Formats: sequence, structure tokens, C-alpha cells
Amino acid sequence: MAAGRGSRTGSAERGRNFLKAHHAAWAVFHPAWIPEPLDPAVEELKRIRVAAGTVAAVGVYTFVEGGFAPEEMLQNLLIASAVLLGITPLTVGVMLLVWRRTGSLRPLRPALLRALGLLLIFVGSVVATVLLMQNMNTLGYSMLAGLGIVPVGLLTLWMVWFVGAGALRINGNFFGTAAVHRCLPPLLAMVTSWLMALPDLLTGDLHGLGLLLGIVFVLGAPVTVSAIALYELALLKRRHGIRLTAHPALRAPQGPYHNRRYNSGYPHGS
Repeated sequence: MAAGRGSRTGSAERGRNFLKAHHAAWAVFHPAWIPEPLDPAVEELKRIRVAAGTVAAVGVYTFVEGGFAPEEMLQNLLIASAVLLGITPLTVGVMLLVWRRTGSLRPLRPALLRALGLLLIFVGSVVATVLLMQNMNTLGYSMLAGLGIVPVGLLTLWMVWFVGAGALRINGNFFGTAAVHRCLPPLLAMVTSWLMALPDLLTGDLHGLGLLLGIVFVLGAPVTVSAIALYELALLKRRHGIRLTAHPALRAPQGPYHNRRYNSGYPHGS
């Protein structure tokens, strides 16, 4: 089984064209050390959640706001990155305090550092993309008497696609934190989704939808994410004996959910 996975991974690496942004995003945000997902059903639900959230966001910014609002989307992207950069280490730190009561944290250090590296790379990519989009014309016309507008524009489009594809890659494994503990990705998804929604609720920014629809829209994302995450946590506990409060080193090693079609094509880290 291991040899089969290794050969598939090697052939996939050789077949990637890193000039294509989604290939580069897969290589960066889907490294080999992220474990295989345990349940394909949960991965399918995550995909539905991402698709629904994307449609809702684009619909609000395009139709409800009375025209596409790229500046607000860029601002929200930077805010989301800041939330991720702050709340992810904080949440993991709280769980480390829980786990240290039943075991040493030293074995978790390599996986924690790798996950932190993915987080920093993603946030840095988001910031670089936003800066490129905001200053694309200025940079293009200041390079080679205006001849740089084409390469700068192509680089900006590549970065946009890279960040978008990377966001899809990290959606399931949440920066590879599944390598630390299988329950961390759903926990982090819940925490960050609620933190992103609370400012809109507290400030009354309901995106022009009115009170009822605005609250439904703002709460729709965290409620959906929480429902999927709680379902995933329940499956991990019931089917695999993995509990959030249990030290990762104390559980028996778990193999991937045995589904050949699923394991051959879907991302790691549930």
C-alpha cells in the first residue's frame, strides 16, 4: 500500500507544471507529510461548504452591493489573513496546554513547525497578491517605460489563482494541523469562522441585506462550518477513537479510510 502511494505521488510530481498556479499551489500547500483523510464523506461536505460560501460571497458583492466591489473583497481578504495569523497559533496553544497534562509536547514540535510554515507562506502570499492588485498599474508603468504592465499583470493573475487554489488545498487540512492532531482542523475551522462573523454582527455590517437576511447571511457560514466540523469530530471519535482532548501521541496510529477511488484523487488531511 505504501509503495503504491509513493509511486502515485512520484508520478504526480513529475506531471506537474509549476508555471500553472494550481499545480504550484498543490505542491506548496499539499506536502507529503500531511496525512491521508480518514473519511471521504466529510471531505465531500467540506467541498459543498466551500462552493456554497463562494457563491454566496460573490453574489453579495456583485448583486446586493449594487456592483462588484473588489476593494472591499481585498480588505476582507487581508482581515481574514490577520485573523488566521492570530487565532490559529492561539487555538493550537490552548490545546497544547490541555495535552501537556497527559504527555510530553516535544514529539509534536516538528509537525507544529511545519504547520506554522504553511500558515506563514499562505498569509504572505495573500498579502503579496493584495499589494500586487492594488499597485499593478503603478508597478507596470514604472518598469521599462510602461512595458512592464504585461508581465506585472500576468504575475498578478498567477498569484490570484495561486492563492485561490491554495485556499482550497488548505481547507481540509488547515495548514497541515491534521499532522499534529486529527481534530485540530475542524476545531480551527469553527473558531476562525465565528471570529470572522462576529465583527459584522457587533458592528451591524449586514452587507445591505436588511436585519433578517443580513443575520442569516452572516451567521450562515459559521453555523454551516460548525455543523460540518462537529460531525467530523463525532466521526473521528466514534469510528476511530480519536478525541480532541486526548494527547496525540497516546492514540493508536490510524490508517486512511479504505476507499481506492477516494484516496487516489482527493486531498490529504481531514
